[in-house]
Amino acid sequence: METFERKALSNSAVIPFSATAAVSAANGGYEAVRFNAMKHGILSRLVVLAHEDGGDFADLLAALIEEHKPAGMTERHLIEELAAIIWRKRRVLLAEAAKINGGLKNVANNTKSVMASAAPFQHGLANENTRLSDLMDETPEQIAETQRDAELVLEATRKASAILYKGGPAAYEKAVRALRQDSREWWQSQIEEKEHPATAEGLACFIRESLDPSCWRAALEARFTPAIKAQALGEGLKPHLLEKLNRYETHLDRKFERTLAMLLKLKELRSR
Repeated sequence: METFERKALSNSAVIPFSATAAVSAANGGYEAVRFNAMKHGILSRLVVLAHEDGGDFADLLAALIEEHKPAGMTERHLIEELAAIIWRKRRVLLAEAAKINGGLKNVANNTKSVMASAAPFQHGLANENTRLSDLMDETPEQIAETQRDAELVLEATRKASAILYKGGPAAYEKAVRALRQDSREWWQSQIEEKEHPATAEGLACFIRESLDPSCWRAALEARFTPAIKAQALGEGLKPHLLEKLNRYETHLDRKFERTLAMLLKLKELRSR
């Protein structure tokens, strides 16, 4: 497979790695040695794949060179190996995120089951019109606002119902005014479509059969949104799919520790 190194390192601006590269890095920063080890290193030629950003790897390698200031090929090789390990750990995290996202995608297509599991004792919570992806996108602030609005709409709906129950010559007009704007617009569409007559009896029937159940479900959904999000994330994680990745990450961690210990030991011996 073609690597980034073949593309980026043909640039004439790339300077050869020299014995004074570490010193140059200390004096001139990352740019002085950014692609040096990538050009001459054994591992660097293979670790960056064609679809990956070789510039990011070069920055990582330059930072490690600047930190450890290697002397000799052995120390440079160990630093290159450290960079390769960190780069491969980056791939592990990308793979983990991809598996989690894939699991969440599958969960998002099963809204009713997720909602029922999140609040198993709340009958009627699952709404066929609810999109789980919309709930998952909400921030804590948005959830709090949605909860307040849903409760206000439900409160207004039940206030209008109480006005109609009490009755009186202006009960219909008072009840309509008591509704929230969205509810009034829905009621107006019911009148225009001749689903209900524009009377106290028609409005009471609309509230009882359609508006109140809808508002109640919306308020319940808003109240349990944090639990629904937690349930969806839990079902989407599927730990058994991540087990191999976790073992591989542990292997990389141990390899990093051993390589770093070898590098520090060499530096200690050189300083004596």
